[in-house]
Amino acid sequence: MKIAIPAETLPDETRVAATPATVRDYVKMGLDVVVQAGAGTQSFISDAEYEDAGAFIAPDGPKTVAEADVVLTVRRPDVSLVEAMKECAALIGMLDPWTDGDFFKAVNARRIMAFAMELIPRITRAQSMDVLSSQASLAGYRAVIEAASLFSRIFPMMMTAAGTIPPAKVFVMGAGVAGLQAIATAHRLGAAVSATDVRPEAGEQVRSLGAKFIFLEALAAAGEGGYARELTEEQKALQAELVANHIKDMDVVITTANIPGRPAPRLISREMVESMRPGSIIVDLAVERGGNCALSKPGEVVEHAGVKIIGHTNMAGRVAGNASAMYANNLRNFLKLLLMEEADALNIDLEDEIIAGTLVTRNGEIVHPVLKNEG
Repeated sequence: MKIAIPAETLPDETRVAATPATVRDYVKMGLDVVVQAGAGTQSFISDAEYEDAGAFIAPDGPKTVAEADVVLTVRRPDVSLVEAMKECAALIGMLDPWTDGDFFKAVNARRIMAFAMELIPRITRAQSMDVLSSQASLAGYRAVIEAASLFSRIFPMMMTAAGTIPPAKVFVMGAGVAGLQAIATAHRLGAAVSATDVRPEAGEQVRSLGAKFIFLEALAAAGEGGYARELTEEQKALQAELVANHIKDMDVVITTANIPGRPAPRLISREMVESMRPGSIIVDLAVERGGNCALSKPGEVVEHAGVKIIGHTNMAGRVAGNASAMYANNLRNFLKLLLMEEADALNIDLEDEIIAGTLVTRNGEIVHPVLKNEG
Protein backbone atom coordinates (compact mmCIF):
# COMPACT_ATOMS: atom_id res chain seq x y z
CA MET A 1 0.00 0.00 0.00
CA LYS A 2 1.09 3.52 -0.72
CA ILE A 3 0.53 6.49 1.64
CA ALA A 4 0.72 10.05 0.29
CA ILE A 5 1.35 13.28 2.20
CA PRO A 6 0.74 16.32 -0.01
CA ALA A 7 1.64 19.88 0.93
CA GLU A 8 -1.25 21.83 2.42
CA THR A 9 -2.96 24.32 0.10
CA LEU A 10 -4.69 26.76 2.47
CA PRO A 11 -2.69 30.00 2.74
CA ASP A 12 -2.40 30.03 6.55
CA GLU A 13 -1.83 26.30 7.03
CA THR A 14 1.63 25.62 8.44
CA ARG A 15 1.09 22.04 9.60
CA VAL A 16 1.84 18.79 7.79
CA ALA A 17 0.10 15.41 8.10
CA ALA A 18 3.21 13.29 8.73
CA THR A 19 6.54 13.70 10.47
CA PRO A 20 9.74 11.69 9.98
CA ALA A 21 8.79 9.69 13.10
CA THR A 22 5.40 8.64 11.71
CA VAL A 23 6.94 7.97 8.28
CA ARG A 24 9.36 5.53 9.94
CA ASP A 25 6.40 3.82 11.58
CA TYR A 26 4.60 3.48 8.25
CA VAL A 27 7.70 2.06 6.58
CA LYS A 28 8.12 -0.47 9.41
CA MET A 29 4.51 -1.48 8.81
CA GLY A 30 5.41 -2.30 5.20
CA LEU A 31 3.85 0.79 3.62
CA ASP A 32 5.35 2.93 0.86
CA VAL A 33 5.30 6.63 1.71
CA VAL A 34 5.37 9.54 -0.75
CA VAL A 35 5.77 13.10 0.52
CA GLN A 36 5.40 16.19 -1.64
CA ALA A 37 8.53 18.31 -1.86
CA GLY A 38 8.38 21.12 0.68
CA ALA A 39 5.38 19.70 2.52
CA GLY A 40 7.10 20.01 5.90
CA THR A 41 8.90 23.30 5.36
CA GLN A 42 6.62 25.43 7.55
CA SER A 43 6.88 22.84 10.32
CA PHE A 44 10.69 22.97 9.99
CA ILE A 45 10.94 19.48 8.50
CA SER A 46 13.18 19.14 5.44
CA ASP A 47 12.72 16.80 2.48
CA ALA A 48 16.01 15.17 3.47
CA GLU A 49 14.60 14.23 6.87
CA TYR A 50 11.64 12.54 5.20
CA GLU A 51 13.96 10.70 2.83
CA ASP A 52 16.12 9.54 5.74
CA ALA A 53 12.95 8.16 7.34
CA GLY A 54 12.23 6.11 4.21
CA ALA A 55 9.87 8.33 2.20
CA PHE A 56 10.00 9.10 -1.50
CA ILE A 57 9.81 12.78 -2.47
CA ALA A 58 7.44 13.80 -5.30
CA PRO A 59 7.75 17.16 -7.08
CA ASP A 60 4.10 18.28 -6.84
CA GLY A 61 0.70 17.46 -5.41
CA PRO A 62 -0.79 15.47 -8.32
CA LYS A 63 2.30 13.27 -8.62
CA THR A 64 2.27 12.74 -4.85
CA VAL A 65 -1.29 11.39 -4.73
CA ALA A 66 -1.68 9.81 -8.19
CA GLU A 67 -0.95 6.23 -7.14
CA ALA A 68 -1.70 6.49 -3.42
CA ASP A 69 -4.15 4.19 -1.70
CA VAL A 70 -4.39 6.58 1.26
CA VAL A 71 -3.91 10.36 1.22
CA LEU A 72 -3.27 12.07 4.56
CA THR A 73 -3.93 15.79 4.91
CA VAL A 74 -4.30 18.33 7.65
CA ARG A 75 -7.11 20.33 6.06
CA ARG A 76 -9.41 19.81 3.11
CA PRO A 77 -7.28 19.78 -0.08
CA ASP A 78 -8.02 21.61 -3.31
CA VAL A 79 -10.51 19.94 -5.62
CA SER A 80 -7.71 19.68 -8.21
CA LEU A 81 -5.81 17.39 -5.85
CA VAL A 82 -8.91 15.25 -5.30
CA GLU A 83 -9.28 14.92 -9.06
CA ALA A 84 -5.68 13.68 -9.27
CA MET A 85 -6.34 10.87 -6.77
CA LYS A 86 -7.06 7.39 -8.05
CA GLU A 87 -10.59 6.10 -7.77
CA CYS A 88 -11.65 4.45 -4.51
CA ALA A 89 -8.62 5.72 -2.61
CA ALA A 90 -9.02 6.92 1.00
CA LEU A 91 -8.70 10.56 2.07
CA ILE A 92 -8.11 11.23 5.77
CA GLY A 93 -7.95 14.68 7.32
CA MET A 94 -9.88 17.52 8.91
CA LEU A 95 -12.32 17.89 6.02
CA ASP A 96 -14.86 20.32 7.52
CA PRO A 97 -17.75 18.03 6.54
CA TRP A 98 -20.48 20.55 7.36
CA THR A 99 -19.61 22.99 4.56
CA ASP A 100 -18.90 23.16 0.81
CA GLY A 101 -20.93 20.46 -0.88
CA ASP A 102 -18.93 21.00 -4.09
CA PHE A 103 -15.86 19.50 -2.45
CA PHE A 104 -17.71 16.33 -1.56
CA LYS A 105 -19.23 16.18 -5.04
CA ALA A 106 -15.65 15.99 -6.37
CA VAL A 107 -14.83 13.34 -3.76
CA ASN A 108 -17.87 11.28 -4.75
CA ALA A 109 -17.07 11.63 -8.44
CA ARG A 110 -13.82 9.75 -7.73
CA ARG A 111 -15.62 7.30 -5.41
CA ILE A 112 -13.18 8.25 -2.66
CA MET A 113 -13.62 7.13 0.93
CA ALA A 114 -13.34 10.34 2.93
CA PHE A 115 -12.74 10.20 6.68
CA ALA A 116 -13.27 13.46 8.59
CA MET A 117 -11.08 13.46 11.68
CA GLU A 118 -13.23 16.14 13.36
CA LEU A 119 -15.90 13.45 13.74
CA ILE A 120 -13.79 11.16 15.93
CA PRO A 121 -16.15 10.14 18.76
CA ARG A 122 -15.32 11.31 22.27
CA ILE A 123 -14.70 7.85 23.73
CA THR A 124 -11.76 6.50 25.68
CA ARG A 125 -10.58 4.19 22.89
CA ALA A 126 -10.37 7.12 20.46
CA GLN A 127 -8.42 9.53 22.66
CA SER A 128 -5.13 8.88 20.83
CA MET A 129 -6.84 9.81 17.54
CA ASP A 130 -8.69 12.91 18.75
CA VAL A 131 -7.34 15.68 16.53
CA LEU A 132 -9.70 18.32 17.91
CA SER A 133 -8.34 17.81 21.40
CA SER A 134 -4.68 17.71 20.42
CA GLN A 135 -4.94 20.87 18.34
CA ALA A 136 -7.27 22.72 20.73
CA SER A 137 -4.82 22.24 23.57
CA LEU A 138 -2.11 23.99 21.57
CA ALA A 139 -4.53 26.71 20.46
CA GLY A 140 -5.46 27.45 24.07
CA TYR A 141 -1.80 27.77 25.04
CA ARG A 142 -0.98 30.00 22.09
CA ALA A 143 -4.01 32.23 22.68
CA VAL A 144 -2.57 33.27 26.04
CA ILE A 145 0.87 33.88 24.53
CA GLU A 146 -0.65 36.05 21.79
CA ALA A 147 -2.61 38.03 24.36
CA ALA A 148 0.45 38.52 26.56
CA SER A 149 2.48 39.75 23.60
CA LEU A 150 -0.01 42.55 22.86
CA PHE A 151 -0.94 43.40 26.44
CA SER A 152 0.81 46.57 27.58
CA ARG A 153 1.32 45.27 31.11
CA ILE A 154 2.64 42.09 32.72
CA PHE A 155 0.56 39.09 33.81
CA PRO A 156 2.02 38.27 37.27
CA MET A 157 1.81 40.28 40.45
CA MET A 158 5.17 41.91 41.14
CA MET A 159 6.22 43.45 44.43
CA THR A 160 9.14 45.85 44.18
CA ALA A 161 10.64 48.76 46.08
CA ALA A 162 8.96 50.99 43.52
CA GLY A 163 5.53 49.60 44.29
CA THR A 164 3.30 46.58 43.77
CA ILE A 165 1.94 45.62 40.36
CA PRO A 166 -1.36 43.72 40.60
CA PRO A 167 -1.84 40.58 38.48
CA ALA A 168 -3.63 40.81 35.17
CA LYS A 169 -7.24 39.60 35.21
CA VAL A 170 -7.86 36.91 32.58
CA PHE A 171 -11.33 35.58 31.78
CA VAL A 172 -11.67 32.38 29.73
CA MET A 173 -15.04 31.68 28.13
CA GLY A 174 -15.49 27.96 27.56
CA ALA A 175 -13.75 25.26 29.58
CA GLY A 176 -13.22 22.63 26.94
CA VAL A 177 -9.75 21.45 25.95
CA ALA A 178 -8.67 24.85 24.58
CA GLY A 179 -10.17 26.74 27.49
CA LEU A 180 -8.58 24.54 30.14
CA GLN A 181 -5.17 24.90 28.53
CA ALA A 182 -5.66 28.67 28.33
CA ILE A 183 -6.58 28.71 32.04
CA ALA A 184 -3.52 26.66 32.95
CA THR A 185 -1.18 28.81 30.85
CA ALA A 186 -2.53 32.12 32.16
CA HIS A 187 -2.31 30.81 35.72
CA ARG A 188 1.32 29.73 35.19
CA LEU A 189 2.09 33.23 33.98
CA GLY A 190 0.74 34.59 37.26
CA ALA A 191 -2.59 36.04 36.14
CA ALA A 192 -5.74 36.05 38.27
CA VAL A 193 -7.92 33.74 36.18
CA SER A 194 -11.67 33.22 36.03
CA ALA A 195 -13.63 31.08 33.61
CA THR A 196 -17.16 30.20 32.62
CA ASP A 197 -18.86 27.30 30.86
CA VAL A 198 -22.42 26.12 30.33
CA ARG A 199 -21.52 22.65 31.63
CA PRO A 200 -21.66 22.61 35.45
CA GLU A 201 -19.27 19.65 35.61
CA ALA A 202 -16.55 21.88 34.13
CA GLY A 203 -16.38 23.79 37.42
CA GLU A 204 -14.27 21.17 39.17
CA GLN A 205 -11.69 21.20 36.36
CA VAL A 206 -11.58 24.99 36.30
CA ARG A 207 -11.03 25.24 40.04
CA SER A 208 -8.38 22.49 39.96
CA LEU A 209 -6.32 24.73 37.68
CA GLY A 210 -6.43 27.63 40.12
CA ALA A 211 -9.21 29.64 38.47
CA LYS A 212 -12.53 30.96 39.74
CA PHE A 213 -15.60 29.37 38.11
CA ILE A 214 -18.34 31.79 37.00
CA PHE A 215 -21.62 29.91 36.53
CA LEU A 216 -25.40 30.15 36.80
CA GLU A 217 -27.43 26.95 37.22
CA ALA A 218 -29.97 28.32 34.75
CA LEU A 219 -27.27 28.24 32.03
CA ALA A 220 -26.62 24.49 32.25
CA ALA A 221 -26.44 23.20 28.66
CA ALA A 222 -24.37 20.04 28.51
CA GLY A 223 -24.79 18.19 25.22
CA GLU A 224 -23.78 14.86 23.75
CA GLY A 225 -20.18 13.71 23.42
CA GLY A 226 -18.85 16.17 25.99
CA TYR A 227 -19.83 19.21 23.91
CA ALA A 228 -22.12 22.04 24.93
CA ARG A 229 -25.51 22.25 23.25
CA GLU A 230 -26.91 25.47 21.84
CA LEU A 231 -28.53 27.73 24.45
CA THR A 232 -32.20 28.66 24.45
CA GLU A 233 -33.10 32.32 23.88
CA GLU A 234 -33.78 32.75 27.60
CA GLN A 235 -30.40 31.23 28.48
CA LYS A 236 -28.66 33.46 25.93
CA ALA A 237 -30.11 36.53 27.66
CA LEU A 238 -28.95 35.29 31.07
CA GLN A 239 -25.50 34.50 29.69
CA ALA A 240 -25.19 37.97 28.14
CA GLU A 241 -26.02 39.57 31.49
CA LEU A 242 -23.51 37.37 33.32
CA VAL A 243 -20.75 38.12 30.81
CA ALA A 244 -21.48 41.85 30.67
CA ASN A 245 -21.20 42.17 34.43
CA HIS A 246 -17.90 40.29 34.57
CA ILE A 247 -16.10 41.31 31.40
CA LYS A 248 -15.90 45.04 32.11
CA ASP A 249 -13.30 44.45 34.83
CA MET A 250 -11.13 42.05 32.79
CA ASP A 251 -7.76 42.78 31.19
CA VAL A 252 -7.74 39.76 28.87
CA VAL A 253 -10.68 37.71 27.58
CA ILE A 254 -10.21 34.46 25.66
CA THR A 255 -13.25 32.93 23.98
CA THR A 256 -13.30 29.27 22.95
CA ALA A 257 -16.99 28.46 22.47
CA ASN A 258 -17.71 26.25 19.45
CA ILE A 259 -20.60 23.92 18.61
CA PRO A 260 -19.63 21.36 15.93
CA GLY A 261 -21.41 21.97 12.64
CA ARG A 262 -22.95 25.28 13.71
CA PRO A 263 -21.89 28.94 13.68
CA ALA A 264 -20.00 29.97 16.80
CA PRO A 265 -22.28 31.44 19.49
CA ARG A 266 -22.03 35.20 19.85
CA LEU A 267 -20.88 35.89 23.41
CA ILE A 268 -19.35 39.39 23.34
CA SER A 269 -21.28 42.32 21.90
CA ARG A 270 -19.96 45.67 20.74
CA GLU A 271 -21.31 47.20 23.95
CA MET A 272 -19.37 44.69 26.06
CA VAL A 273 -16.17 45.53 24.20
CA GLU A 274 -16.79 49.22 24.81
CA SER A 275 -17.25 48.55 28.53
CA MET A 276 -13.70 47.20 28.82
CA ARG A 277 -10.74 49.36 29.72
CA PRO A 278 -8.51 50.66 26.91
CA GLY A 279 -5.50 48.40 26.54
CA SER A 280 -7.52 45.25 27.18
CA ILE A 281 -7.22 42.23 24.89
CA ILE A 282 -9.77 39.78 23.46
CA VAL A 283 -8.65 36.56 21.73
CA ASP A 284 -11.41 34.93 19.68
CA LEU A 285 -10.58 31.26 19.08
CA ALA A 286 -13.90 30.73 17.29
CA VAL A 287 -13.25 33.34 14.61
CA GLU A 288 -13.19 30.77 11.78
CA ARG A 289 -16.81 29.83 12.63
CA GLY A 290 -18.10 33.39 12.72
CA GLY A 291 -16.55 34.39 16.03
CA ASN A 292 -17.66 34.67 19.64
CA CYS A 293 -17.03 38.42 19.53
CA ALA A 294 -19.17 40.67 17.35
CA LEU A 295 -16.14 42.72 16.27
CA SER A 296 -13.55 40.02 15.54
CA LYS A 297 -12.34 39.52 11.96
CA PRO A 298 -10.70 36.32 10.65
CA GLY A 299 -6.96 36.72 10.22
CA GLU A 300 -6.83 40.23 11.69
CA VAL A 301 -6.07 42.07 14.90
CA VAL A 302 -8.60 44.90 15.11
CA GLU A 303 -8.85 47.68 17.68
CA HIS A 304 -12.09 49.17 18.94
CA ALA A 305 -12.40 51.72 21.75
CA GLY A 306 -8.83 50.93 22.73
CA VAL A 307 -9.45 47.18 22.98
CA LYS A 308 -7.42 44.88 20.71
CA ILE A 309 -9.34 41.88 19.33
CA ILE A 310 -7.15 39.05 18.05
CA GLY A 311 -8.73 37.01 15.27
CA HIS A 312 -5.88 34.76 14.20
CA THR A 313 -7.11 31.74 12.30
CA ASN A 314 -5.39 28.38 12.81
CA MET A 315 -4.01 29.25 16.22
CA ALA A 316 -2.55 25.75 16.64
CA GLY A 317 -0.61 26.28 13.41
CA ARG A 318 1.27 29.11 15.10
CA VAL A 319 3.18 26.40 16.96
CA ALA A 320 3.50 24.27 13.85
CA GLY A 321 6.31 22.00 15.03
CA ASN A 322 4.33 20.66 17.96
CA ALA A 323 0.98 20.78 16.17
CA SER A 324 2.25 18.70 13.25
CA ALA A 325 3.81 16.11 15.55
CA MET A 326 0.63 15.68 17.58
CA TYR A 327 -1.63 15.64 14.54
CA ALA A 328 0.59 13.16 12.70
CA ASN A 329 0.45 10.84 15.71
CA ASN A 330 -3.36 11.10 15.73
CA LEU A 331 -3.45 10.09 12.04
CA ARG A 332 -1.03 7.20 12.54
CA ASN A 333 -3.17 5.79 15.34
CA PHE A 334 -6.30 6.10 13.22
CA LEU A 335 -4.67 4.52 10.18
CA LYS A 336 -3.55 1.54 12.28
CA LEU A 337 -7.21 0.96 13.07
CA LEU A 338 -8.05 0.89 9.35
CA LEU A 339 -5.27 -1.42 8.21
CA MET A 340 -5.60 -5.15 7.74
CA GLU A 341 -3.17 -7.21 9.81
CA GLU A 342 -0.86 -7.60 6.80
CA ALA A 343 -1.05 -3.83 6.11
CA ASP A 344 -1.82 -4.50 2.43
CA ALA A 345 -5.45 -3.30 2.42
CA LEU A 346 -7.93 -1.24 4.40
CA ASN A 347 -10.42 -2.91 6.70
CA ILE A 348 -13.55 -0.74 6.72
CA ASP A 349 -15.37 -2.26 9.67
CA LEU A 350 -18.59 -0.29 9.98
CA GLU A 351 -19.35 -2.08 13.24
CA ASP A 352 -16.46 -0.11 14.74
CA GLU A 353 -17.92 3.16 16.06
CA ILE A 354 -14.72 5.09 15.37
CA ILE A 355 -14.64 4.07 11.71
CA ALA A 356 -18.38 4.47 11.21
CA GLY A 357 -18.32 7.80 13.03
CA THR A 358 -15.67 9.36 10.78
CA LEU A 359 -16.56 7.89 7.36
CA VAL A 360 -18.27 10.63 5.34
CA THR A 361 -18.31 9.26 1.78
CA ARG A 362 -18.05 5.83 0.17
CA ASN A 363 -18.89 4.40 -3.24
CA GLY A 364 -19.85 7.80 -4.60
CA GLU A 365 -22.27 8.94 -1.92
CA ILE A 366 -22.53 10.55 1.51
CA VAL A 367 -22.80 7.74 4.06
CA HIS A 368 -22.44 9.47 7.42
CA PRO A 369 -25.93 9.31 8.97
CA VAL A 370 -25.97 12.81 10.43
CA LEU A 371 -24.56 14.50 7.33
CA LYS A 372 -26.75 12.41 5.04
CA ASN A 373 -29.87 13.59 6.85
CA GLU A 374 -28.70 17.21 6.73
CA GLY A 375 -27.91 16.93 3.02
